[in-house]
Amino acid sequence: MRSKRMGWGLLSPTLVILAIVGFLPFIFVLYVGFFDWNAFSNQLGLQWAGVNNYRRLVFDGAFLDSLWRTGVFAFVSVSIELVLGFILAQTLVKGFPGRTFFRTIYVLPLVMAPIAVGATWRLLTIPGFGPIPYYLDKWFDFDYRLGTFADQAFITVILMDVWHWTPFVTLTLLAGLTAMPKEPLEQAQVDGANRWQVFRYLTIPMMMPVLLTVIFIRLMDALRIVDEVFMLTSGGPGTATQFIGIHIYRVVVPKTDYGYGSAMSLLVLYFTIVLCWLLFIALAQVGKQRE
Repeated sequence: MRSKRMGWGLLSPTLVILAIVGFLPFIFVLYVGFFDWNAFSNQLGLQWAGVNNYRRLVFDGAFLDSLWRTGVFAFVSVSIELVLGFILAQTLVKGFPGRTFFRTIYVLPLVMAPIAVGATWRLLTIPGFGPIPYYLDKWFDFDYRLGTFADQAFITVILMDVWHWTPFVTLTLLAGLTAMPKEPLEQAQVDGANRWQVFRYLTIPMMMPVLLTVIFIRLMDALRIVDEVFMLTSGGPGTATQFIGIHIYRVVVPKTDYGYGSAMSLLVLYFTIVLCWLLFIALAQVGKQRE
């Protein structure tokens, strides 16, 4: 009993901080979501709106487009990162000359702040200055203008995210591959299984908890991406890279529509929780099967 009290006593400062910076703002946003509140409106203060803000979301084409765009971005970027991360993790497990040096250089993007990543890619892609437009035009006669072509902007944002977060996926999968027991793999090779059979029927099932954990973490990060995209394209050209975080920012900060922005934030939070809950259930099922 005394140890439990001591444990709660040690946890209490952390719980208080989490309540102040997490729970209380959530309650405030939930409250504001039922009001119309615009700092520059003729009607000062909060005006009761009920569920009107949430009703507006259903018919808001800009919001639905940004939500769909964010989902596509998250799916494509996380999928590419998983494939590249798994290939590189398999390579690092086997070992090669200069592996330590490669690992050191490889993880450098991971320690960079998102705003620095966006600034770096901004410098790389400026027409007339950046090396990417220069060499694409010189070697392939390809007109690369990030601020003009929507497809180029969207693909560049995906490549930036892959460059930034693939090292995290690689290191996590590398830890999982290193911790795998060697006996089942060796036994399968003795029984005549080829590499594809070993990979499909042994490596993937044994790595499934790690894979789901990586997807869980990266999916949450991809859905809330703002900093690097805002630094690189500011959501443009047009709305080609205006993901849901940037859309909410433009509703809340320039337009000061706090009530509607709060409703958007809560709906996006709900979708994120549902996706993460489904991944958590899948992870729990995999754990039960392994037991």
